Amino acid sequence: MPVFAAADAPLRARAVCEAMDLEIAPSNVNSVRLKLKRLVEREILTEPEQGLFTQPRP
Repeated sequence: MPVFAAADAPLRARAVCEAMDLEIAPSNVNSVRLKLKRLVEREILTEPEQGLFTQPRP
């Protein structure tokens, strides 16, 4: 969540991987994307456009 708190725009899964110092490999990007989608389902994050994730703004 600190990655999203520091971001000024929605992020893609690849950018989240880079911010977390994960190797940019398809398996890592897909894994992060699935986790981000789960956070959207739980309403912790929002997905304003397909593939872009951000924290909900009050």
